[in-house]
Amino acid sequence: MYQDRIYRLARYTVGNREEAEDVTQEVLVRLWRHLERLEPAGVWPWLVRVTRNASIDALRRRGSYRAVVGEDPEGETAQRTASVEPGPAVQLEASELWRQLSEALRDLAEPYRSIVILREIEQLKYEEISATLGLPLNTVKVYLHRGRRMLRAKLGEYAEP
Repeated sequence: MYQDRIYRLARYTVGNREEAEDVTQEVLVRLWRHLERLEPAGVWPWLVRVTRNASIDALRRRGSYRAVVGEDPEGETAQRTASVEPGPAVQLEASELWRQLSEALRDLAEPYRSIVILREIEQLKYEEISATLGLPLNTVKVYLHRGRRMLRAKLGEYAEP
């Protein structure tokens, strides 16, 4: 039930498919070992915390703790919903935007990176992020605001409405 979300979070964090698959497997094994001790409502926040920690451990083993986001984390599973393909100019602009966004996320320091990913990509509520990361709610809001501002500064022309 949680496998795809765990994988996506790990993929955004470690930046490559193989390590994300390893992290996902490790997290699911931990879930299996601890499932009977977890409250049903607390499973997802626990999984996010364990996935984040396992991903950071994988980055530390690799020696690239700040290198977070690789190319399109969902590229191999993303499906098109529109029947009309965008033109080459639109595709080029989108791929350049993705590259810029990946670099900007990669350069964000913790905990800004995790908070932005959990809120903007995983769509977690502020309270869930707070509980997951063990940070006060107001701290999460401030860090999210700062993280977004840092991303806007790094993205430059792409951040303009």
